[in-house]
Amino acid sequence: MQLGTRWPAGSEAPASVPAVLRPAIAEVEARGLGGHWTLTWLEGRPIAELDAGWEVFQDASGEVIARPFQD
Repeated sequence: MQLGTRWPAGSEAPASVPAVLRPAIAEVEARGLGGHWTLTWLEGRPIAELDAGWEVFQDASGEVIARPFQD
């Protein structure tokens, strides 16, 4: 089991945030969105969710995807 973490948008991501997600997180933040990120893990893959309605995650093939939340 891996525990998640939370940090404010626009600040440096904690060391626990995988390097592979960091460029996509920076791209989302460049849109001027605020709030807090929450890092969680699903099936061993990282998911960072921004309160403003965005998610950045690594899919099963290893691709990093940044998109607005989908219902």
